[in-house]
Amino acid sequence: MGLLRWLPLLGQLLLLWPLAARPASPIRAFVVPHSHMDVGWVYTVQESMRAYAANVYTTVVEELVRGRQRRFIAVEQEFFRLWWDGVASEQQKQQVRQLLDEGRLEFVLGGQVMHDEAVTHLDDQILQLTEGHGFLYETFGIRPQFSWHVDPFGASATTPTLFALAGFNAHLISRIDYDLKDAMQEAQGLQFVWHGSPSLSEQQEIYTHVMDLYSYCTPSHIPFSNRSGFYWNGVAVFPEPPPDGVYPNMSEPVTVDNIHLYAEALVANVKQRAAWFRTPHVLWPWGCDKQFFNASVQFDNMDPLLEYINNRSAQFGISVQYATLNDYFQALHDFNVTWDIRDHHDFLPYSSEPQQAWTGFFTSRSTLKGLARQASALLYAGESMFTRYMWPHPRGTLDPTWALQQLQQLRWAVSEVQHHDAITGTESPKVKNMYMEHLSMGMRGVHKLMASIALDRPPGSGTGAPKNIRGPQVTPVLSVDTRPVGYSASVYNPLAWKITTIITLTVAFPSVSVTDELGRPVSAQIQNSTKDPSAYDLLILTTIPGLSYRHYKVRRTRGDQAGTRELVTPRANTLKFSRKLRNQTSQEGKLLVPVMNDCYTLLFDQDTNMLHSIQDRQSNRTVHMTQEFLEYRANGDVKQGPISDNYLFASNDTAEPSWEAVGMEMVVGTLATDVRQYFYRNITDQGYIYSIHTRLAHVHPSLAGELLCRRIEQQYQVGPLDLNREAILRTSSDLNSQQVLYSDNNGYQMQRRPYKAFKSNPIPRNYYPMVQSAFIEDDKSRLVLLAERPHGVSSQENGQVEVMLHRRLWNNLVWDLNYNLTLNDTSVVHPVLWLLLGPKSTTTALRPRSGVALQHRPVVLLKELTDEEETAIHRPHHPWPVTLPPSLHLQVLSLPGWQYSRNHAQHLKNLQRGHPEKPQVNLQRVLLRLHHLYEAGEDPVLSRPATVDLKIALRGLGSVVAVEERSLTGTWDVQTLQRWHWRTKIGQLKGHPTSPPRSPGGSIITVYPKEIRTFFIYLQQ
Repeated sequence: MGLLRWLPLLGQLLLLWPLAARPASPIRAFVVPHSHMDVGWVYTVQESMRAYAANVYTTVVEELVRGRQRRFIAVEQEFFRLWWDGVASEQQKQQVRQLLDEGRLEFVLGGQVMHDEAVTHLDDQILQLTEGHGFLYETFGIRPQFSWHVDPFGASATTPTLFALAGFNAHLISRIDYDLKDAMQEAQGLQFVWHGSPSLSEQQEIYTHVMDLYSYCTPSHIPFSNRSGFYWNGVAVFPEPPPDGVYPNMSEPVTVDNIHLYAEALVANVKQRAAWFRTPHVLWPWGCDKQFFNASVQFDNMDPLLEYINNRSAQFGISVQYATLNDYFQALHDFNVTWDIRDHHDFLPYSSEPQQAWTGFFTSRSTLKGLARQASALLYAGESMFTRYMWPHPRGTLDPTWALQQLQQLRWAVSEVQHHDAITGTESPKVKNMYMEHLSMGMRGVHKLMASIALDRPPGSGTGAPKNIRGPQVTPVLSVDTRPVGYSASVYNPLAWKITTIITLTVAFPSVSVTDELGRPVSAQIQNSTKDPSAYDLLILTTIPGLSYRHYKVRRTRGDQAGTRELVTPRANTLKFSRKLRNQTSQEGKLLVPVMNDCYTLLFDQDTNMLHSIQDRQSNRTVHMTQEFLEYRANGDVKQGPISDNYLFASNDTAEPSWEAVGMEMVVGTLATDVRQYFYRNITDQGYIYSIHTRLAHVHPSLAGELLCRRIEQQYQVGPLDLNREAILRTSSDLNSQQVLYSDNNGYQMQRRPYKAFKSNPIPRNYYPMVQSAFIEDDKSRLVLLAERPHGVSSQENGQVEVMLHRRLWNNLVWDLNYNLTLNDTSVVHPVLWLLLGPKSTTTALRPRSGVALQHRPVVLLKELTDEEETAIHRPHHPWPVTLPPSLHLQVLSLPGWQYSRNHAQHLKNLQRGHPEKPQVNLQRVLLRLHHLYEAGEDPVLSRPATVDLKIALRGLGSVVAVEERSLTGTWDVQTLQRWHWRTKIGQLKGHPTSPPRSPGGSIITVYPKEIRTFFIYLQQ
């Protein structure tokens, strides 16, 4: 994001502080030139390219060529790839290759973006890293070895594990809680080895450097000038660079008269920082947001300044040099210090000041957050569907090049929205629209691809236009038009497990029949629609093997069906209850209405129309539980106190009920029962402001149906909110949870979150991100919440968990107004949560698998049927399913299309020879990634190492002839990957043992708890 709000003042204050104790050795300052280039935030990608981003690469390359001592680090790949493909000349491209070979230009991090760490999902973090790394390796043969995560708002414990798996030697972060950073700085504890996962071994640790209070920007205040210091190119101008080359706030040029003053300011800052670290090596970032768009004026001023200091090194007590991260971390590594180990705890949430808790962005722009995850899930399904289509041989006329283009477009869009000012909801409205447009375009392309694959084979051979959709949470209305005799529905399961679930279609008629591929009737029910009062929801129970299809026919039935073999889908009964006032007293549970299946009994109170309790039928324990909507009222006037905005949540007052009356109806069917609760601001209102739709499926908790039986599905409608309101769903129970909450890091691992009694801002500072799951528990039961998009979550009282669902804010802070970051979000949002309740042993086994099942629900593709197809009997092709052990998640199965040789030395030779023509994409290499979902010791069965023979698991794709294990992003052969070892104190936490040494090439794979293992699979052609 932009220049830190507090940084200019901080710089002025700190430059006045007395110098602390200095290291005994001579201080060596590593000046690292960089430009922080947000992929979005305030300006769109194209606006940024036009105003400054293209000029960064053009002028930096030119200036590095001019001076051999100069260095530069490049971070995000989206801007660089746009420059490389659309701006750079052949000469500039050759210069880039030369600079990389010489180590004077260095790519760090190397993802498409610098992803957020709080609200992004593990799978999407890996995707955007893989996209960037694949480009860098294919184009240059290089593999980034250091991170540069300087701007995400807090640091997750998932990140060090991922970066270690990607082959990084060191990890660099900046934004952690202000008081924690102060303490670590004082204790010289900003550098450590981070053991991010308690289940993984020391091989997955990573050396971590936390930037000091100055963060990633050069101190902007210099005592001898009213202008900022060290930013000689000034501030970028939008929409076009100024024709005269004069930018606002350009620092005073270095001259004979002021060079000593500049030198004193730089030296003082370096010495101040040196006191905060254990070695005399000081990382001195030179740059900030949108810098180096005129690298010439930057280097022309810094060159003489560094030379001046080095010529007086004895006098100043320091030496300075341009550096890359490799230069700095190599020197640090060679110093051979013994470092402390940090365990698996994260640095979330993040507060920059006592009244500035950055916990609002956990929920901001919920619609964008939801779309980003839907796009990710669609991409996941499209990747495996295309891979199965191509192997063992294509079964249709689909153009593989076109198909890969559709997938690549969505890969780019999903990667882009992981940026730390994108999915966070902290961007301006026009940039939010850009992200959503890119996601929607990519989704349309992959929809077309999937429809072409699924509907091009029986039974989808009709002539009607495909009507394709994503998942059961978004359903099309089947037209009341009498022309089509019905529809075929192809349902694809993107998971590598057999699933049993309910899909929902919205139809325009109440009388239908549903049959499977063989013409057999299937379990279904029809009921009044929640989306359209003139339509109907058709629920279909389906069981689908891994990475496989089921095909159904939906026919409209007319009149009397007696004498036909057609079975009409039964219609559910609807029971309506009158509205009840919020403060209505209950007769102590005398009028309770049960809703039950084989796993739960839900009791609703007729006196209040509210949930009363849930009985877990396995343990026979009843937990009293209520749910209601409340709102925090935000302050919008900076003169009146702290404000909430896109980033910040600043409420010191407790949330208040936001409704006065609630109505309820129950839709009771043979397949499922839905309970619909509608919350009204006033009892006389026609429209409701909130709703809860709760579904309980009537299926037996057999092995296939366990996940469906044991979840309580809820979808909410929230909004539009009044201005300066932050809406929560609060679930209160009699669980004795001791105000301890557990929430996840990126869908990968759980963090224990005890309530902390902060003196200031206690409510917002006890909010945490929930990317996929959270729970509270006592000694008998656990209540789990699973989410399909990120939210803020908190436990403010014993037995309580509240989820922030939506925010609508405006304030008069000049900084927010200037950048249009006031979050006046008038949308209506429809988030989904699944609830699990039961003994710890049961919910421990169910939570990871259920979270994956919520994220990757089946994809439904529809096509109109003609008269000829209506009577045809189809025998659809059913290849072998892909089935993994229940503890293993198929994190990806795709054809990435990379063209590089699997042999690194050969790849470098190919690059040296050059390619006169761009080679054809490689569809022979299959990318496979497996993720063990469980922690060591978490479950007596599912926490065991899981073994799978890939020749058997992937036999539906053909004959596996070679298996090659790779690094996380695919660019390293793990047999040749040797990461740096950092000395640590003996006896500190080392984690559980993971996989023993592996012999290359075998098809039998054992994956240990929490491991993520990546492979290239080669199949018999």
